Amino acid sequence: MGFCFWFFLVFILWQMMNVPTQAAIAVGGGVGINIGNGGGGGGVWFGGGININNNPTPSGPSVSKLNNAYTALQAWKSAITDDPLGVLKTWNGSDVCSYKGVFCSVDSSNEPFVVAIDLNHGNLQGTLVKELSFLTDITIFHLNSNRFSGTVPDTFNDLTSLQELDLSGNYFSGSFPMVTLYIPNLVYLDLRFNNFSGTLPEDLFYKRLDAIFLNNNQFEGELPSNFGNSPASVINLANNKFNGNIPASFGFMRSKLKEILLLNNQLTGCIPQGVGLFSEMQVFDVSHNSLMGHLPDTMSCMSDIEVLNLAHNELSGVLPDIVCSLRSLMNLTVAYNFFSGFGQECSKSFYRDVGFDFSLNCIPGRDMQRPQPQCNVIPGSGLSCLRIPSPQPLVCGALFENLNPNVTPSSSPSP
Repeated sequence: MGFCFWFFLVFILWQMMNVPTQAAIAVGGGVGINIGNGGGGGGVWFGGGININNNPTPSGPSVSKLNNAYTALQAWKSAITDDPLGVLKTWNGSDVCSYKGVFCSVDSSNEPFVVAIDLNHGNLQGTLVKELSFLTDITIFHLNSNRFSGTVPDTFNDLTSLQELDLSGNYFSGSFPMVTLYIPNLVYLDLRFNNFSGTLPEDLFYKRLDAIFLNNNQFEGELPSNFGNSPASVINLANNKFNGNIPASFGFMRSKLKEILLLNNQLTGCIPQGVGLFSEMQVFDVSHNSLMGHLPDTMSCMSDIEVLNLAHNELSGVLPDIVCSLRSLMNLTVAYNFFSGFGQECSKSFYRDVGFDFSLNCIPGRDMQRPQPQCNVIPGSGLSCLRIPSPQPLVCGALFENLNPNVTPSSSPSP
């Protein structure tokens, strides 16, 4: 945020304040520069609730756009039943760009339109209305930490420019909102901390999303077989009620996943061998499940992994040195399992500034282990995890050729 940045920002604002068709330049929480690729959302945002200029009445196409926005926002205002912070006090009159939480931009003809809504932490109570689909140029819709309930209107598929949808921290319910899969330019989907339930559709993981946050809901059932094939870089499914095995196809489509969080579900079975194909994975957390068996040797190919949390499962065998020697590892947690030992590289973790928690296992001669009677019967000792032979020593670059179950994706909805 040096002098050059502020000079550039002041210059842009000065330019906008001197265009022939002036919009009400207002700053209400931030200015966005070069936001998004769709819907004309680039450039400088204005609006948000604090007027700076008296603007002439817009004419031409913008009249229709702002009229549609006025209709949408007034319909929504009527569906909001509690506003203890007075967020909507400014939502009066036809100048929607002066509404608090509503941000505008200008198109190539310097005509204003609504580009974003950010009502995070507004403590608003109400529902979403179908008229919000009139905001066809909106790129960002953020409602984090409010008290909205009900469902997502089916008309949201008309939001053709929308890229970020954040409905987290509310009381939305019902099944997964399928309409979100038909918002063509959506790349960020955040539904965490709501009351959604039911199973997840396979099409979710074919959608070209970069981030999927569904944690802390009531989703259940087995994970779709293609969930690890998503083009997303982050998937968070933690704190739900998913059960069954992690799909055996996990990782085989060369996904670019960097973070996957499956903690605190009801998953069983083995950690699939394909996990090693996530060579760009940085965070892998499957703690607080009921996973069993030995760790696959392909985990040695997770060269970028920083946080590996396997705690509170029923994993067994010897914790292999190939895991402890991962070059980027910063935190390794295997507590509350049934591991029977670990090698020299794991011992060195104590001297590499690697957080290493191996408590409450069955490792002889180590402190803070399970009582011996608990170690007499190892859970899943008869479990046979599918392990496809790979070259010895393991050559990570050859994994995909050796571990290929010929997974064929099915058809997906229009992106």
